[in-house]
Amino acid sequence: MDKLTNDLKLVLRRLLRAPMFTFITLLTLAVSVGANAAIFTVLESVLLKPLPYPHSEQLISVWLSAPGLNLPKLTLSPSTYFVLHEQAKSFQSIGLYQPDSVNVTGVSEPEHVRALDVTEDTLTVLGIPPMLGRNFNHTDDSAGSSETVILTYGYWQRKFGADPNVVGRTFIADGTSRQIIGVMPARFHFMDMDDPPLIFPFQFERAKAHLGNYSFQGVARLKPGVTIERANSEMAQLLPIVLRSFPPPEGFSLELFEKANIGPLLSTFKDNEVGDVGKLLWVLMGSIGLVLLIACANIANLLLVRFEGRQHELAIRSALGAGWRRIAGELLLESLVLGVVGSALGLSLAWAALRALVAAAPDGLPRLHEIGIDLPVLLFTLAVSVLASLLIGAIPILKYAGSRLSTGLREAGRGAGQTRERHRARNILVVVQVSLAIVLMISSGLMIRTFRALTHVTPGISSPESLQTLMLTIPSAEIADNEKAVRTEESLLHAMAALPGVVSVSACSHLPFDYTGSFDPVFAQDHTYKDGEMPPLRRFQYVAPGYFSNIGTPLLLGRDFTWEDNYNKMPVAIVSENTAREYWESPENALGKRIRVSSKDDWREIVGVAANVYFDGVNMPAPTVVYWPIMDANFESDKLQIQRTLDYTIRSTRAGSETFMNEVRRAIWSIDANLPIAYPYTEEYYYRKSLARTSFTLVMLGVAGAMALLLGIVGLYGVIAYSVSQRTREIGIRMALGAQQTNLVQMFVRHALVLAAIGVVFGLAASAALMRLMSSLLFDVKPFDPVTYAIVTVSLVVTAAFASWLPSRRAAAVDPLTALRSE
Repeated sequence: MDKLTNDLKLVLRRLLRAPMFTFITLLTLAVSVGANAAIFTVLESVLLKPLPYPHSEQLISVWLSAPGLNLPKLTLSPSTYFVLHEQAKSFQSIGLYQPDSVNVTGVSEPEHVRALDVTEDTLTVLGIPPMLGRNFNHTDDSAGSSETVILTYGYWQRKFGADPNVVGRTFIADGTSRQIIGVMPARFHFMDMDDPPLIFPFQFERAKAHLGNYSFQGVARLKPGVTIERANSEMAQLLPIVLRSFPPPEGFSLELFEKANIGPLLSTFKDNEVGDVGKLLWVLMGSIGLVLLIACANIANLLLVRFEGRQHELAIRSALGAGWRRIAGELLLESLVLGVVGSALGLSLAWAALRALVAAAPDGLPRLHEIGIDLPVLLFTLAVSVLASLLIGAIPILKYAGSRLSTGLREAGRGAGQTRERHRARNILVVVQVSLAIVLMISSGLMIRTFRALTHVTPGISSPESLQTLMLTIPSAEIADNEKAVRTEESLLHAMAALPGVVSVSACSHLPFDYTGSFDPVFAQDHTYKDGEMPPLRRFQYVAPGYFSNIGTPLLLGRDFTWEDNYNKMPVAIVSENTAREYWESPENALGKRIRVSSKDDWREIVGVAANVYFDGVNMPAPTVVYWPIMDANFESDKLQIQRTLDYTIRSTRAGSETFMNEVRRAIWSIDANLPIAYPYTEEYYYRKSLARTSFTLVMLGVAGAMALLLGIVGLYGVIAYSVSQRTREIGIRMALGAQQTNLVQMFVRHALVLAAIGVVFGLAASAALMRLMSSLLFDVKPFDPVTYAIVTVSLVVTAAFASWLPSRRAAAVDPLTALRSE
């Protein structure tokens, strides 16, 4: 121990005597290790850490597939839930859930809040009981029972002041009085749903359930020892029972559901929550890992220079009897000290970087609230520090290992000159740095090209930054008459349209880029269908008059809806251009054609064709859309259907300002003082949100690429500068014999370009092999995009030439006599 302590003191004194070397090394390590620790923290929290539920490995997501309808993934229906709940032996319990939102009144100011609808066992499946009160039971979830609600912890604190006696109190949600029966604990989080403040029971009525209505997500807990494969097999046997136990909805036949060939599709609950973000995080982790390797190569190069600069000292120690193991141990201890201290600093940087990383992370990144530095992150950082220490310390030791260390030291003691062999290790390290930099630069280049392609897609709407949006709900408990509710919605539009600076106002059921929507089949009157055949699903969008001109979606042919269409229940519809082309080959042929949803519906005439809109984000194909009025008779087997929840869109140059929103609130409350406003964002917010994952990936890979390029160029500069310093006498002789400065500069630049070219070749080969992993992150850009590869290659070669030109030019300007006296 005393020997180790003495060696450690010696290493620390030696590092303090070389402050510039120590500072650069620690800074390089801190930045690269910190970046790795930050990304690993996100990866570990999102992908590797178990879900925060008891025995989370037993939790599964319950989905269906319908290959007969070309639907690889389908949510559950109430009829499917009833059969699985009653007969599945593989599950301890199963529940359904669905996001919701409600107007809350009777507790301070009215507000619109998110909610979660669940069946009686959904919370039991998760295994987290309420902190106060009780969970839902069968009575709560039965149709006709008294209305109950469970609060989540944050809402209980904010709205009810953390009152411990809140259980038993009532408040009004969507015009209905609900009794509070429980409060969930602070540790309760439901997937990635931003902790909805309120949880309601569905209250499905089994006697009225039918086939269809596949709109609910399912979660189940497997019994101990039961595998997903076994549960999948049992569920496949139960699904035909669903078809025999429940009738099809009006207007649909049993054959249609049989030909859908509905089957089970189970997956772990964790996979369902994480989704496809795993590939993104692994790509980022790999990219930052490459930066660490480049940093290690850079530091190893510095240590090689430092090692050779100490050869005289080490030769004396060798002559006095110090063996190569002793010297190698000291060198390795020095690299270990640098690695540990640099990693400790890096962990501090990671803590700060995580805050920025989480703030910049896309909204689609799951489990954000769980991200933090924990024991696995600390162990990872320790492992990285040890690995980095071994990498940066082993290269100089291996270069002079064994007897070669002793020989090299004796040669150093005799003043041996720089040999070709001594250049080789540093040259190899530079080639590695350039190769890895090429990979990262191509990755970031492909993302730049992807982002550029996305921003050049015409989304189907205009000037989203000047389109103020908000959501309003008119509950049936407040206005029971359907037509009166629609007239109230029209009055709201007129009140907002009268505000100063407002150009136009309209409303719709779903905003572009908000990732919500409904889908149903659409039958065309002039098409023939086999028995039980279902046409492809179309996105349904319910819109008020003036919607298309308001958001900037061109009507290519025909006309818009009118308020007379709504109040007279006119059977009309508008379709998107791609829907018209798919059914009738051209928009012109679509006008006057008639469509409907079920055989019980009225046929509806197509009166307009609208341009395509990228509802699901510009990185996804524009969906085929059918637009309907907000009030329809004999629609989807209902005698009268209206849209009570609408997103209002206000075109104004004042959009986004708080002053404008205050005026909008006053205008709304002048019509109905009990209508709380929800989600007051501009459409630009949703558009940017749709690009968030690409932007996040672009920034992260861009940072990694920039760090790799900087480290690679610094390494190249260092090699050329050191080579120049070691060949000063040679330069003097060449100049004395008549060599021109230009020729000397070219000699060193050529050396650098050869190294860069070799690195580029290896880097391009590695990129061609690795870029397939990024294919799912790209849009309208191929993984082997020649433009990106060419630009990156030329940029790196030009930068390498400039980095080598600087020290070469300085050396060539030295006076020959001064150079000859240098040795």
